[in-house]
Amino acid sequence: MQYETLAAVDLGSNSFHLQIGRVVDDQVYLLDGLREPVRLGAGLTRDKRIDRATQVRSLDALRRFSDRLRGFPAEAVRVVGTNALRVAKNSRQFLAEAKEALGFPIEIIAGREEARLIYLGVAHSLPLSQEKRLVMDIGGGSTEFIIGIGVEPVLMDSLYMGCVSFSMKFFADGRIEKSAFKQAELAARNELQTIVKQYTRHGWVEVVASSGTARSIAAILEANGWSEHGITASGLDRLRSALLKAGDVSRLDLSGLREDRLPILPGGLAIMCAAVDELGIGHMNVTDAALRQGVLYDLLGRVQKHDMREVTVRHFMRRYHVDTAQAQRVADLAQTLFRHLYLTEGDPHAQQTLAWGAALHEIGISIAHNGYHKHSAYIIGNADMPGFSRMEQSQLARLVLVHRGKLAKLQDLSPAPADWDLAFCLRLASLFCRSRTNLDLPRLGCELTESGFRLLLPPDFLEDRPLSAAALADEADEWKSIGLRLEIKPLRDSSAKAA
Repeated sequence: MQYETLAAVDLGSNSFHLQIGRVVDDQVYLLDGLREPVRLGAGLTRDKRIDRATQVRSLDALRRFSDRLRGFPAEAVRVVGTNALRVAKNSRQFLAEAKEALGFPIEIIAGREEARLIYLGVAHSLPLSQEKRLVMDIGGGSTEFIIGIGVEPVLMDSLYMGCVSFSMKFFADGRIEKSAFKQAELAARNELQTIVKQYTRHGWVEVVASSGTARSIAAILEANGWSEHGITASGLDRLRSALLKAGDVSRLDLSGLREDRLPILPGGLAIMCAAVDELGIGHMNVTDAALRQGVLYDLLGRVQKHDMREVTVRHFMRRYHVDTAQAQRVADLAQTLFRHLYLTEGDPHAQQTLAWGAALHEIGISIAHNGYHKHSAYIIGNADMPGFSRMEQSQLARLVLVHRGKLAKLQDLSPAPADWDLAFCLRLASLFCRSRTNLDLPRLGCELTESGFRLLLPPDFLEDRPLSAAALADEADEWKSIGLRLEIKPLRDSSAKAA
């Protein structure tokens, strides 16, 4: 289905952003945007929990966003959370309230996925070029670095440092002391050491900085005559000197400085200075594009059937030498069972997850056949999977883990209700496809019951298939062990469930 307008919501560690764009062919033209400086990262307590005052402020902002998004179909809106929600121990509780306030589901994305989306947004805001670009984005809780060509990222990293977290750690009382600034720069340099060698080896022609910290610094440098355009190393030196001379954020009086950026300017500047020095950057341009624009373009790809997640799944299948014929057999049967359960197409996302689970359930065999499902689940749960949110990866890992073996494993992983239905379909499909040959299965069906599931087979199907009969008996025992029932019943010609 095509949509005329798409919306992206970025729940950043410093600000929440809503961006709405109009789709024309393969381009997104920005129509409207809202920003709420909620400072989510500043609300993290010592034990990494978002305090209640910050939660209330955030929920109020999301309700305002919800008013603007009224009438948008769910498929036309994507909401992503970044570093503060990645590290918060109470993010699950907060996300439940946030979803209710906003009216749309929220995905927490990993750092490298954030980097990919930032680059996608920046690349679409600039003239198309085949020269290597280095993109740097200093956020509230993390800083992303990406080298790419055209719209394709080549190298991506997310470092655990941001303007909010550094300002709180080194300049919490607003004082800007020389020793504290030096400590902040050293901390940033230490983080940068993990990527400097690789990035300088790749090289780049142009450097582009995105997001609020870069735009704020560039505005100050240009307004005070310290840079003709963008950000320069010499301009940063002069800004650093101005901050140290003021000694306190409350005494800063600089042209181009917005009041709402005052508390987080020292931390962001320390990171920027360290990055420029470590990477040897003399000048960088600044763009208005950021994560939310990248989310819009990624969403455009999904609705136009150019889903990055599909690309990732195919890449993983090649990388881990998946038996594609077997994966397709399992996927086809699992999807058939799923359609029987719901008599309709069912939840499109659930069907998509089931297809991905079937495609990737055997990737762990490349490590070891014994317990391969555990290896598969570990890879899916911990690898960088471009296009996937953390929650999507977790659900996919749970499904793959439980496609064989003990079902109690799923009980211990806080499954969503749909996880049980997906597990049933994938387990039965892999059971019937165990021979790894093209099967000429007879008509079969299945249905949901109050106590579990019912599998419908022709009356004489199991008589000359003792292995299948034994496997299904074991499967029924396994469901019984967790308090659910798997019934095996004869399929009658008049059954509405017939395949």
